[in-house]
Amino acid sequence: MRRSVFQWCLVLVAVVTIGMGWKYPLLGFVVPAVMLAGLIGGIIRGRWVCGNLCPRGSLFDRLISPISRKKPIPTFLRNMGFRWVVFLALMGFLVFRLSQNPTNLRHWGYTFWLMCTLTTGIGVILGVLYHPRIWCAFCPMGTVQNALGGGRYQLLIDSEACIECGLCEKVCPLGLAIVKHREDGRLRDRDCAKCSECVVSCPKRALS
Repeated sequence: MRRSVFQWCLVLVAVVTIGMGWKYPLLGFVVPAVMLAGLIGGIIRGRWVCGNLCPRGSLFDRLISPISRKKPIPTFLRNMGFRWVVFLALMGFLVFRLSQNPTNLRHWGYTFWLMCTLTTGIGVILGVLYHPRIWCAFCPMGTVQNALGGGRYQLLIDSEACIECGLCEKVCPLGLAIVKHREDGRLRDRDCAKCSECVVSCPKRALS
């Protein structure tokens, strides 16, 4: 199945979860399911889940990208210090909310839905104004996946075949600088989402 088709299915998951979760709180448990997938996937393949299985990431790619200004993602948002502060703040808020009614599954579902809705709203606004996946630059689960296995399954670059056309960077959902790693023979950026968009776009088949 083509990535774009699969992403549209994931967009539907995101829309239903956010749109109906206030009424059916148990839909909120989609959120911890995706978080768990991110943790497991992070150990095995780094940010692969971000690039291939994340409903919110798919929403950004398919619905926000066409209307985004697509400006460069500010450098400070990629800073690991800043990202861990965001992680601790959001996880702390999540734990606090869950502890207010720890035995009520509806409360848990509503809390997950609320967190997802608020952060997605921020991501949509920033995505339109700056870059479609700007939220993914400092997403808590993306940060965890980066830390757990960001160095796994690195993108390989054939330095002899690469003509530095930059098409790979234009289609990269996370706006990574790929060409500058040409001489290294691999993309060493731990935030690569392994989505293969760059591989498909390369006219010289220099990426794998």
